Amino acid sequence: MNVSIKTPEQIAAMRIAGRLAADVLEMITPYVKPGISTGELDQICHDYIVNVQDAIPAPLNYNGFPKSVCTSLNEVICHGIPSDSKVIKDGDILNIDVTVIKDGWHGDTNRMFYVGNVPEHAKRLCVVAQECLYQAIEIVRPDCKLSDIGTIIAKHARGKHYSVVEEYCGHGIGLVFHEDPQVLHYGEGYNRRNDLVLKEGMTFTIEPMINAGKKHTKLNMKDGWTVTTKDRRLSAQWEHTMAVTSDGVEVLTARPDEPFYQESK
Repeated sequence: MNVSIKTPEQIAAMRIAGRLAADVLEMITPYVKPGISTGELDQICHDYIVNVQDAIPAPLNYNGFPKSVCTSLNEVICHGIPSDSKVIKDGDILNIDVTVIKDGWHGDTNRMFYVGNVPEHAKRLCVVAQECLYQAIEIVRPDCKLSDIGTIIAKHARGKHYSVVEEYCGHGIGLVFHEDPQVLHYGEGYNRRNDLVLKEGMTFTIEPMINAGKKHTKLNMKDGWTVTTKDRRLSAQWEHTMAVTSDGVEVLTARPDEPFYQESK
């Protein structure tokens, strides 16, 4: 893998992009209510990124993706395309995935939303998916192995009787939206002799996709983007962009209500 090491100045620029991406999720939260369409949510995010943040929504036209954010409802694992005809309803769970480009640098993050009165089993899935991300973040530091991230995620998810999506993963990020390394969310499949050892200055996302049912996925061949669970059961995902520091990790897309949030440097 050709993994780039970012300088402190470059990480400072990524910190700005990350804070903007996090701010979009904070901004959109009050709008996530029964009766609004995912197309409307996309338009609100787009206008905020472009007009208020003076930034660029990275997904728009990325390899042909037609919208500015991804909106993944219920059984949609990732890459859901916002639509004016897709109206969210009471009891839904929704993932909004935001990537902002500021001065060339990317900040990528997503979170789950509860729409109205959500069943307890759906909430539990969302909570466990978030715990998977948080537990993985806790171990990131120099000399940690990339495979350790996937191992801790898979152990926690499977221990709660959920499955982990294997076809889609986290990724390096910087001036490029998706770069090395690929960050798998399960421990198997690594060649231990070539397992990447994390170093200060590496920047990447961790974004576990956790399924209530089986791990198998299905790509919508009509739109080429939307990925759902094959068994149509619920899926949940949480994501952060982070930088490996000299003694741990800085979560560049942290929100104020999260334990690892740091005031602006």
